[in-house]
Amino acid sequence: MADKKLVEAITSMEEDFAQWYTDVVKKAELIDYTSVKGCMVIRPAGYAIWELIQKQLDDMFKETGVQNAYLPMFIPESLLQKEKDHVEGFAPEVAWVTHGGQQELQERLCVRPTSETLFCDYYKNVIQSYRDLPQVLNQWCSVVRWEKETRPFLRSREFLWQEGHTAHATAEEAEERTLQMLNVYAEFLENVLAIPVIKGQKTEKERFAGAVATYTVEALMHDGKALQSGTSHNFGDGFAKAFGIQFTDKDNTLKHVHQTSWGMTTRLIGAVIMVHGDNSGLVLPPRIAPVQVVIVPIQQRKEGVLEKAAELKEMLKDYRVKVNDSDKSPGWKFSEQEMRGIPLRVEVGPKDIEAGKCVICRRDTREKIEVTFEKLEETVRELLQKMQVEMLERARTHRDAHTYVAKDYNEFKQDFTEKAGFVKAMWCGCQECEDKIKEELSVTSRCMPFEQEQLSDVCVCCGRPAKKMVYWGKAY
Repeated sequence: MADKKLVEAITSMEEDFAQWYTDVVKKAELIDYTSVKGCMVIRPAGYAIWELIQKQLDDMFKETGVQNAYLPMFIPESLLQKEKDHVEGFAPEVAWVTHGGQQELQERLCVRPTSETLFCDYYKNVIQSYRDLPQVLNQWCSVVRWEKETRPFLRSREFLWQEGHTAHATAEEAEERTLQMLNVYAEFLENVLAIPVIKGQKTEKERFAGAVATYTVEALMHDGKALQSGTSHNFGDGFAKAFGIQFTDKDNTLKHVHQTSWGMTTRLIGAVIMVHGDNSGLVLPPRIAPVQVVIVPIQQRKEGVLEKAAELKEMLKDYRVKVNDSDKSPGWKFSEQEMRGIPLRVEVGPKDIEAGKCVICRRDTREKIEVTFEKLEETVRELLQKMQVEMLERARTHRDAHTYVAKDYNEFKQDFTEKAGFVKAMWCGCQECEDKIKEELSVTSRCMPFEQEQLSDVCVCCGRPAKKMVYWGKAY
């Protein structure tokens, strides 16, 4: 009975997707709630996924010349006020420190919601000449935003992320870096997390406070909702003018730098859960699975079984592998492996040892493969590679099947009332239409994709001449 109970404890995603999600993050022991409202404990199983995300993303950054730094978590109020649009954009979510010990501070300090202002303050001191450029820095840290409604990984008052902040001599260089980092994000999401994305630009209404342009990678979750999975911003020279970041160029004239900023957060773990998970729990892409292979000894008290399991573990030492030799039943161990999303399970018992083989079970398709001990390492390697590719293909097929085209407002309305997914539709470029769509349908523009299509000549909302094709969606 205990075997069944582990999986029965998950609400099915068809019944209640939000509850299914909460059940999975709790039962797979990714997070725990805390007595700090809106903040979570990321448990070892969840943090191990973040470490793998962090390591692989960090390696990709460094290949493009990024260096890591660390800046304070406190921002003086006067510094935050320097860029008007920026402070207005963050004002509602800022947490303030007013006392140091018993003493009231002369100036309030904000707990960083993002670090543009601190990087600007730093850059104005270290950049004097064109020889000091470009500055291509990133920091891994936590930020605080006082969210009203929170959900594990997707939205919490404190979350982990990376934030890149760069300074360049020219507008062209800044734009190039902005797009370069967006492409790094897209490549990471698709090749590491097996999540297909739409790349594009945010509308003026949705762009980052203080930015000239915001680019985004948008993903579709299993329930048809969109998730902004990473953003890259071109700041132009607006921040540089507000903070006085100037340099002497080669022609001996004083110029303002052009800046960028780009970030990804722990919400990526939420995306992995919602794109790949099923009613038995997590399904982790092999490249970010903390354990890639679990070996389950069958009838482990019998002579030679645990020894053989240890031998197989040694054969698979190039992978993240563990032997589950706890005293629980094999059925319970299978359920636990499924719940935790471990990509491959290797079963080995007395009869297998006699026959010189074992059984491998894939987490994503539940396909079982008999393999000789000699072929085990080679088969595991091939299966992990295959799973990584096929998980991306399945997610892409799901996204494409849930992407619709609307030519007029009735169709548009119908798509969002009767279906769940992305809707592609033309837009005139006016914020009034965006506001109307958001108010009437609770739908936002996700992005103006780089790959534009001419679906019709008129705006889906007002019927005036269309300027852009936009992906629309209900979002987390």
